[in-house]
Amino acid sequence: MKLHELKPAKGATHREKRLGRGEASGKGGTSTKGNKGGQSRAGYQRRNAHEGGQMPIQRRLPKRGFKNPFRVEYKVFNLGQVDHLVEKYELSEFSHESLREVGLVSQTDIIKILGNGELKSKVAFKVSAISEKAKQAVEAAGGSVELVK
Repeated sequence: MKLHELKPAKGATHREKRLGRGEASGKGGTSTKGNKGGQSRAGYQRRNAHEGGQMPIQRRLPKRGFKNPFRVEYKVFNLGQVDHLVEKYELSEFSHESLREVGLVSQTDIIKILGNGELKSKVAFKVSAISEKAKQAVEAAGGSVELVK
């Protein structure tokens, strides 16, 4: 057997059914598209989530509440976590750049420090936001806080 002698198994291939070639073909007239409507017309393209005239699911489901488009999502770290992370990754500065190098935050994350837990190590913080309790705890531990955009 050679490469040029290969062919599909008997019965595996079929002739293409030609549409719109007379009534006798069984696929003439409307060419299996039914009568009228967008789907029978030339150039019809199925839209995403189109349910054939049935009320679409996004319109059937009730809409509740309010989604604020201006909400700011913070990547939050508690002081207890900070202490652990500084030890684990040997960070001298807790900033977006240093956390990104370690793979803890993405490029677009906004970092906020909260005051839950204890901070034992002296760390310099360069973050977008910090709670008042956390700020006092950092300064009590001998660290510094710088707010950056």
